[in-house]
Amino acid sequence: MGDPKEAGAEGPPAGAAARGGLSLLSQGESEEPSAQGSALFLGGNEVKSRAVVKYSSAPPRTAFARLEEKTDLKLPPANWLRESAKLGPAGTTILGNSKKSKPFSSFGMAYDFIDSVGNDVDVVSDSENIKKLLKIPYSKSHVSMAVHRIGRTLLLDELDIQELFMRSSQTGDWTWLKEFYQRLIDQKWQRKKKSKEHWYQKAILSKFLYYSINGDGAAQPVSSTAEQQESSGSDQTNDSEGASWPAPFEMPSSVSEDPSASSQGLKNDFVRNILWTFEDIHMLVGSNMPIFGGGRYPAVSLRLRDNNKPINVLTGIDYWLDNLICNVPELVMCFHVNGIVQKYEMIKTEEIPNLENSNFSTKVIKDIAQNILSFLKSNCTKEGHTYWLFKASGSDIVKLYDLTTLCEETEDKYQNPFTMPVAILLYKVACNMMMKKNQNKKHYGTIRTLLLNCLKLLDKSRHPQIIASANYMLSELFQLDEPKKEENSESPLNENSDESYSEEEEEMPDSDENGSYSTSSDPSDDSKAVAIIKSVGELSVPEKYKSIHQIRPSCAFPVCHDTEERCRLVLSYVLEGLKSVDSSIKKESDLPAADPSTPIPLKYEDESTRGGPEGLEKQMALFLDKMGSLQKGNYSSQSGMIPGSWQHKMKLQLILKSSKAYYVLSDAAMSLQKYGRALRYIKLALQSHDTYCCLCTNMLSEVLLFLSQYLTLCGDIQLMLAQNANNRAAHLEEFHYQTKEDQEILHSLHRESSCQGFAWATDLSTDLESQLSVSCKCYEAANEILQFSDLKSQNPEHYVQVLKRMGNIRNEIGVFYMNQAAALQSERVVSKSVSAAEQQLWKKSFSCFEKGIHNFESIEDATNAALLLCNTGRLMRICAQAHCGAGDEFKREFSPEEGLYYNKAIDYYLKALRSLGTRDIHPAVWDSVNWELSTTYFTMATLQQDYAPLSRKAQEQIEKEVSEAMMKSLKYCDVDSMSARQPLCQYRAATIHHRLASMYHSCLRNQVGDEHLRKQHRVLADLHYSKAAKLFQLLKDAPCELLRVQLERVAFAEFQMTSQNSNVGKLKTLSGALDIMVRTEHAFQLIQKELVEEFGQPKSGDAAPAADASPSLNREEVMKLLSIFESRLSFLLLQSIKLLSSTKKKTSNNIEDDAVLKTNKHIYSQLLRATANKTATLLERINVVVHLLGQLAAGSAASSSTVQ
Repeated sequence: MGDPKEAGAEGPPAGAAARGGLSLLSQGESEEPSAQGSALFLGGNEVKSRAVVKYSSAPPRTAFARLEEKTDLKLPPANWLRESAKLGPAGTTILGNSKKSKPFSSFGMAYDFIDSVGNDVDVVSDSENIKKLLKIPYSKSHVSMAVHRIGRTLLLDELDIQELFMRSSQTGDWTWLKEFYQRLIDQKWQRKKKSKEHWYQKAILSKFLYYSINGDGAAQPVSSTAEQQESSGSDQTNDSEGASWPAPFEMPSSVSEDPSASSQGLKNDFVRNILWTFEDIHMLVGSNMPIFGGGRYPAVSLRLRDNNKPINVLTGIDYWLDNLICNVPELVMCFHVNGIVQKYEMIKTEEIPNLENSNFSTKVIKDIAQNILSFLKSNCTKEGHTYWLFKASGSDIVKLYDLTTLCEETEDKYQNPFTMPVAILLYKVACNMMMKKNQNKKHYGTIRTLLLNCLKLLDKSRHPQIIASANYMLSELFQLDEPKKEENSESPLNENSDESYSEEEEEMPDSDENGSYSTSSDPSDDSKAVAIIKSVGELSVPEKYKSIHQIRPSCAFPVCHDTEERCRLVLSYVLEGLKSVDSSIKKESDLPAADPSTPIPLKYEDESTRGGPEGLEKQMALFLDKMGSLQKGNYSSQSGMIPGSWQHKMKLQLILKSSKAYYVLSDAAMSLQKYGRALRYIKLALQSHDTYCCLCTNMLSEVLLFLSQYLTLCGDIQLMLAQNANNRAAHLEEFHYQTKEDQEILHSLHRESSCQGFAWATDLSTDLESQLSVSCKCYEAANEILQFSDLKSQNPEHYVQVLKRMGNIRNEIGVFYMNQAAALQSERVVSKSVSAAEQQLWKKSFSCFEKGIHNFESIEDATNAALLLCNTGRLMRICAQAHCGAGDEFKREFSPEEGLYYNKAIDYYLKALRSLGTRDIHPAVWDSVNWELSTTYFTMATLQQDYAPLSRKAQEQIEKEVSEAMMKSLKYCDVDSMSARQPLCQYRAATIHHRLASMYHSCLRNQVGDEHLRKQHRVLADLHYSKAAKLFQLLKDAPCELLRVQLERVAFAEFQMTSQNSNVGKLKTLSGALDIMVRTEHAFQLIQKELVEEFGQPKSGDAAPAADASPSLNREEVMKLLSIFESRLSFLLLQSIKLLSSTKKKTSNNIEDDAVLKTNKHIYSQLLRATANKTATLLERINVVVHLLGQLAAGSAASSSTVQ
């Protein structure tokens, strides 16, 4: 068994014990098996036993005084019945069996060791009750115990029927049980008085123990009158102790925080509490057995025996179990005859089962323990119920009754005095499990069941605080802010069958153990019993009562399939908690009566009187003022709650929980695009928060952060409602719908405040501008809140999100005002000047963009800042366009205002490019800004070219500015990158080159004088014409533009020809011009193809044109260009024929010229015939042109090959 010093039952620090305080052993001590427990090998049969002392209030152990032979124990020692440090502060009551076990002793222990209850301990009880149970098969005496289940733990308490019925006759309590007992069990019940012998033996034992601690104190005779007084005194003491039953447990609100109040008999007043593991059974046991030690015997128990009465089995089991429970290795027995000490005998604990006349098998005791525990665990299945284990004196039948069910039949569950302690314990165990932050979520099912069973036991009117608190804890079990787990991750919640016991256990009809027959003559007795052990002998059969019940995991945590279901459960608990708090506030009469089932009419101002966004400014100012006052801790409750009271604290917690639940519901509705519902939920969340603000005396930064999040979501919802105006009716209907639960919660909120603090944010407006303004104000308010208490730096992610949203909404509002201004501009009469309304809209739009840019820049969001700068540039262009419309169309000139605004637009686009830095940051935005910048330069140049401000600037200056602007437009026009915008860029670049070429061509025609400048213009015109032609040839859908460019080039050649004098030079120019004509063949082929497709479509069943088909041709444009082309080709061919003919007369040997002349004549004649035919269709005319151009190309190719 190891060193006897290590086997001691207790080892508290000497100082602490001497002061009489409870000494808690450190974790290391209590868990070290070598120091605190050991396995005992008893008579060849191994029974594992380990005891760990958890608490001890016993003084340091001292050696017992060995009494001399012939000491007369009938004479009291000098120290008798005096309080002794060696026996602890409790005096005589501490002595072994002299103390009467209190009916709630297990609850006192359970409250002290709440960690063990419901989890890893099977049984909590007084050691006397444990011994009584294990002696059932050996003893004829009656057994009466109350059994309660908390989680997997059973609490056992003595249910003293005699004391109970004595009380019943005085107070009227328990009459239903008395009637039941008399009717079914013992019809002639009467109180059995204890014999004189019983009191004599108690007195002898008491004196013996006092002698043993006294040692040197000689016996002092006491007068017979004193002895009589002592005898009657101990009788009275026992009576008074026996009547320690409390009244049906009522807990006034003043002591409700301390349900273990001593007045209720729920104190843990055992000398030591021991965690005893017997085989596989873990028990928390209370023991008062005196333990002596010191010298040769470090730990012994001291017993007094009458030498004339041999030790029987019951006594042996008693001694053996006491020593096992307290881990005492030896027993010292003092034998006496008629009170005269005879001798002492030392017996080792493991030898006790083999004593003469007291033989018993430790293995059998182990089987009895396992069978009784299995029987109780299988049948005491309903948490919160009081079970009664009863065996009548002399009977072999053990019965188990469910007193709660019997009591319910009497229509007053509070007649059961165990109801309240059980409810409190369920609550405490649940609280304890909730407190453990590292608690695995698989225990949530257990916590929920504990709390639900606790609530079943409590009367709403008597215990509002516990009911409110339990409901709040139930709501806390559901994690609102966590995403829903996958199905398979829910399974751990259902795995632990020990904790997931069934609330509604069914009986197994064919189980032999639970057979419901008995030898009793009255069959109704059995029908009342939950289960019966037919013969106590069965308890000795190994595993006879092994639990055959599959304990179902019915307390598994409910799997919520979606967020809404989870939040609704939370809100149902919150509502119950709020009702409980409200019912306990006395000032009900001061409040106006309100029916929870009818919605509360709220005063809404008319939209027109509120003045839209302007009214919002006032409300925002009021709101911010209120937020400032919260920092100072202003408090205002309409219901009269006292700050700091439990009602105040609890209501704050419940309201905060409801606001979180509504926020999560709103967020979920938002993701489902149910914006009306989302606004209703966020309104309830903000109303809850508003009430919280009214009640709160010290606003936590965490709560302010919640408010900022709520307002952010509210802003999101208002923005989405603004963008989904087409579904307004459905959103409106969802917004006004309310469940009964929501109405009742709102009713509770209205007891404390008007809930109108955030009305400005949650109204559903029908005006787009108002919705956008409200959304913006929500974000601004959210941002303002983050400025309080340094929340900005503590929550950088949320701060960035709020600023992003502020930037975004300001962009939306800016675009809204900008579009309104553009609409006004389009409606305005052309000649009218810019209206004041337009200018006002520009200012509003510009202000919004500017603030938005600042928001994005403050969080270094370059991309979004660039987009807003781009929008500001667009606004400047709209301003420019507005000014271009003012004035007379005929005298139209490019105005300075236009130039100013276009240059401002260019500045903003360049800022946007600088903000982005490089294309890699965001290629799409970069390309978009470049395109807008190119467009602005192009528009400005085009307007300057088309409406030249000649009244203010010289022609040369204008040409220079146009040229610069066009070149800058080309710079930002990316024609090479493959993208969806590439054809647009190519068309833009081609158009720029065409316009520049036309400008230089025009200059050349109109300019006189500087030959160098003329030459420069000629070169530039030629260059730009060729570039324009190349780019237009790349495009499939610009044949007319290509044709026009080529015709202008021909005109340019003709203009050059007019200034030439030699025939050779003219011929060369003509040849070049005809080459250009040949190159127009591509353009005519494209036109031809489109015309063929157009004519071919009706034949194919009037099919719709293909989606990728180019826009239909402008026929008028084609006809006009075709006529010009025919006339110019005719003119060029005629001039060519004339020049070649005159050259031929002078030089007759030029074969090449002859071939050209012949070809040209042939083509010319065909052209004349074709143009003379006025009935030819457009397609036919184009076919002729294509054919002629083919011939011309072939002819020029042939002539060039002849030269070679």
